[in-house]
Amino acid sequence: MRELLTALKREFGKEDNKSTRVAELKQLKQGPCTMDKFVQMFRRVARGSGYKRRALIEEFKRRINSNIGYKLIEIK
Repeated sequence: MRELLTALKREFGKEDNKSTRVAELKQLKQGPCTMDKFVQMFRRVARGSGYKRRALIEEFKRRINSNIGYKLIEIK
């Protein structure tokens, strides 16, 4: 039984971790956190998600407080 579990983890463990990180990323919201704290949380979750560059930036923008997002758009 232990050998079967080890084989399953070896075979499917990486993908499961990746899909778990993506799900965590999609549920993440800044809420009342400071931007510094949120960036730390976002980096931790995003690290194993497989998201790269533009997709990661878009996810970040979706997860920050909307008021901050609007201010960033105004700066352009």
